[in-house]
Amino acid sequence: MSSQNNSILETMKTFLLKLLPLMVLAACYDPEPYVASVEDKGPSISESEIGKVFPINGGISHQICNPSVSQDTARFPASMLWLNFSSMGVKAPDSVYNVVSTKERKVTQHDRLTISDTSEKVLWYLMRDTANGDCQFQDPEWSTHPNFIASLRAYDVNGSKSCSPENLDYGIIAVRISDKKRFVFYDKKEGEYGDPHIWVDPSVTEPDTSASDTTIRGFFGTDRVRLVFVRTKEDNMQVRELVFRDFANGGKEVKLKLPKGYNGKSLENPLISPDGKFVIYNLVDVSQTSWDAYIQELSKNSEPMKIEKLDGMISAPAQPHWFQFDGRLFVVWVETDGFIRNDKDFTVSSIQDGSAGRTMMREIRLSAGAASDLAMEWIGDVREIAPLPMIGGRSPDSKFLATGTSHGFMIELP
Repeated sequence: MSSQNNSILETMKTFLLKLLPLMVLAACYDPEPYVASVEDKGPSISESEIGKVFPINGGISHQICNPSVSQDTARFPASMLWLNFSSMGVKAPDSVYNVVSTKERKVTQHDRLTISDTSEKVLWYLMRDTANGDCQFQDPEWSTHPNFIASLRAYDVNGSKSCSPENLDYGIIAVRISDKKRFVFYDKKEGEYGDPHIWVDPSVTEPDTSASDTTIRGFFGTDRVRLVFVRTKEDNMQVRELVFRDFANGGKEVKLKLPKGYNGKSLENPLISPDGKFVIYNLVDVSQTSWDAYIQELSKNSEPMKIEKLDGMISAPAQPHWFQFDGRLFVVWVETDGFIRNDKDFTVSSIQDGSAGRTMMREIRLSAGAASDLAMEWIGDVREIAPLPMIGGRSPDSKFLATGTSHGFMIELP
């Protein structure tokens, strides 16, 4: 085969690998946002037997990324965290930021983290700090603690304000919601597909803001903090390492075992369990047509435990999330026979029939340190929560589901 053909094949391979995030991600890496057709007038709130469906950030009018249901039902009830793609649909009342692109205040890809509610009110936001070198945010996720968010933060390695995508380098930060201060886990040399998530001792109420915010204890109010994230091969999403750090025990990096046959796959959306002892995630095939979900103890020698696809399930679980309620632990996931793009208007009743996918849940019991036959025990049957694919998790009060990655919606369950 000629060198020219080899070059073409290599270019096509790179292009296909860059398309991987179009599948089962809560993130947005598309070169262009999804644009609704000119006939679309935008969704309105709908109420049916599945509950009330609310558009977020204008619903089908504006694309959002990284949907994450609120973990703080006191300060942010009926809300979700999300990352803008480019254009915006909602404006914070105290911000000079114009959601309509203008020369002076142009909306830029991934430049604002937003918490908004079902009435489209912006309750909290964080803009990128261009004066301190921020180029964009990526992969934000509400932590297990209501007061903290994990995110990637990108800067331009050449120091340019243009923030060209090919010049971006990423670090991992935590954001304290109460005062918008940041803690830097890694300032650079991490990948764009890191999907960080943090667990913080739930007994911490409000950290001591007078303490040093450059230390784990000063920032979080405790040393009992855990971090997981993914390291990938350069320029694609193929998993290289699943990294775990336990700061109560020194914070040394631990590389968790990867599932057998992981080569060529991407590892997505690792989320730490409410007790801080396990992680759940998806492993996605390079073909973009198949994925599997795993649960794994946060321990160096732990083995990944696959969530089996049972009779009656449309697919293996996609975008699995933990949900804890009244002392019981559940896994919430999405099932679909196609790509999860959420590019339809979920307020339309004809879409609410499961044809776009569905959100499911099953109770589980986990035992850290136990033998493999006792480590994971399912309780009861798989149950349907909603006949729509809601990839952003279920709120701690059980009442709301969130989704995004083309369009944003929340469901208030009946």
